Amino acid sequence: MSIRVEALTKVYGTQHAVDNISFTAGPGVLGFLGPNGAGKSTTMKILTCFVPQTSGAASVCGFDVSTQSLEVRRRIGYLPESNPLYLDMYVKESLGFVAGVHQVPDAAKRIKDIIEQTGLGPEQHKKIGQLSKGYKQRVGLAQAILHDPEVLILDEPTSGLDPNQLIGIRQLIRDLGRSKTIVLSTHIMQEVEAVCDRAIIINKGKIVADDTLAGLTSANPGRTLEQIFINLTNF
Repeated sequence: MSIRVEALTKVYGTQHAVDNISFTAGPGVLGFLGPNGAGKSTTMKILTCFVPQTSGAASVCGFDVSTQSLEVRRRIGYLPESNPLYLDMYVKESLGFVAGVHQVPDAAKRIKDIIEQTGLGPEQHKKIGQLSKGYKQRVGLAQAILHDPEVLILDEPTSGLDPNQLIGIRQLIRDLGRSKTIVLSTHIMQEVEAVCDRAIIINKGKIVADDTLAGLTSANPGRTLEQIFINLTNF
């Protein structure tokens, strides 16, 4: 498995933001669902080595997030919810900068391929600050996959997009999920139904469900995924 999490806990003061959770993930798209404040982003930050866990363990591609963070970061592409971008840089320029940071071999060809893959061709010579929200998300995804990571961590990647932008981003995530392990953190049920193979639902720091979408619906006959989510998190 590309991701392995065992008894992971993160405590802030007296609050258990993540409370003794365990799961694994391999190639495909895993939806990581929960209401605001459930522990989704904290888990993502631990997996990407931005914050340390209080206890438990997590590894990415066999490397421990606490003791081998450099190796973990080499194998992860991360699109945080805030999607921090250099707005004064041109799209192609920003990808060149990221390629340099990751020491991507044959960077010019890789950048060309990624621009095509993410549909950034028409916008590649514009400044990022001039782009729509949808194209800014594409730039964030392009930066995340530029070094060809085995694992992608996407935190609310479709937040604020219009319906036309959603279609393109969803298709890109589905395509990437054929060969990579993707963890998609969201609280939007439609996103999970559109792109995910499996879903973990977390509430108040604890995992309350972990199954395929078909498994969740068959275990809750007559209920939509949204109704299942509300039932599991409304306490």
